[in-house]
Amino acid sequence: MDLIAAKLALDGSNHHPRIAEMKSLAAKTLSMARALGATAAEAVVSANQGLTVSVRKDEVDTLQHHRRKGFAVTVYFGARKGSATSTDWRPEALEHTVKSACDIARNTEQDPFAGLADADQMASEPPDLDLDHPWDISATEAIEVAREVERAALACDPGISRSDGATLNTHRGVSVYGNSHGFISGYPGSRHSLSCSVIGELGGEMQRDHWYTLDRSPESLEPPALVGERAARRTVNRLGSRRLSTRRCPVLFTPEIARSLLGHFVAAIRGENLYRKASFLVDGLGTQVFPAGTTIVERPHLRGAVGSSPFDSEGVATRERDLVVDGVLQGYVLSSYSARKLGMTTTANAGGVHNLELLPGTQDYEDLLRLMDTGLVVCEMMGQGANIVTGDYSRGAAGFWVEGGVVAYPVEEITVAGNLADMFLHTVAVGQDMDVRGNIRTGSILVEEMAVAGD
Repeated sequence: MDLIAAKLALDGSNHHPRIAEMKSLAAKTLSMARALGATAAEAVVSANQGLTVSVRKDEVDTLQHHRRKGFAVTVYFGARKGSATSTDWRPEALEHTVKSACDIARNTEQDPFAGLADADQMASEPPDLDLDHPWDISATEAIEVAREVERAALACDPGISRSDGATLNTHRGVSVYGNSHGFISGYPGSRHSLSCSVIGELGGEMQRDHWYTLDRSPESLEPPALVGERAARRTVNRLGSRRLSTRRCPVLFTPEIARSLLGHFVAAIRGENLYRKASFLVDGLGTQVFPAGTTIVERPHLRGAVGSSPFDSEGVATRERDLVVDGVLQGYVLSSYSARKLGMTTTANAGGVHNLELLPGTQDYEDLLRLMDTGLVVCEMMGQGANIVTGDYSRGAAGFWVEGGVVAYPVEEITVAGNLADMFLHTVAVGQDMDVRGNIRTGSILVEEMAVAGD
């Protein structure tokens, strides 16, 4: 296929043209498994395609057109489990893959907690969540959009010395899940993004920063010029960075960084870590984990949202629920397997959370700066220094020092440290500047006090 003329849209509607074929493949796979003696089985059939275009210095750096398909089957012989995958949909390949899964299952140890999610948990009437918005854009058009992003960044400020590139990515896929309960369902989804990274220079000092926009609908993406300008402004604002002396102070995490803090919280209440006793929130149900007034909800049925899904990767119907109410932990994040290990019921989180949202307070970002008065704003973090077992937290950081509620100067080469349990309990405020570009949604998070290590 001529990539320059390639189109991304498979169909202008919310119905993928291959869903019927993929459901048939899933049904055949399950039938083969039963014929080979499996007491239960589940299958996933997927197909996706997309386009990635990157430009650097106004020249095409990357041009990739993606087309992938595959299927996976898991079979159960009582409490024995086996899985196999393939990218070949031909009947003989399906049969070979199912046989391989069965051979594996016959030779594995029994696990009394293994098995399908309960039949009464299946999504009998999955809602249409408006997740599929194909972008009918050719590679030629995509190149020009990426160039527009980069040109806007380079023209934004004389402090921008060079580009690290601008990228357009568009993806559309469909996944069908079926199991021997008689459940077979699937839906298409799309995801598009524009991003840019540039380098700024001042007096021999160089800084790099970036920005991106992401959404299921191309119409909801930020304009290309704005993406470039934001990348440039973020970079220029970091020029003249200093180091701080070691101290303790309030710390304000910007939304994209605050999301990682909530990610650690999710890891701490994930079933796999709980039944292994590898979390600082083991036996945390009903305890105060955030300040009074804090609410965290999971909202899987938000129409068009990046993290929305009508059912999880086991076919279990998703539903809105409260994880934290008035600061008290109400629930965990469980698949059917981890739920059985804990003597509980699945929370429809096989495969992850769906639009986990820390509800904001009344302050915007500028209000939070004034509330903090003097302290550190963290805009970038480096390293993986979060220990979910103990809650100990220590990561490299960069951002801005604030005095009198106003940004004073940029800072870099520092470390922020604390304990996650203490950080969550001493969350002072959550901003209204919510970042909705992922499965976890939050505004800026202000923590009362942390250790900052520098000079």
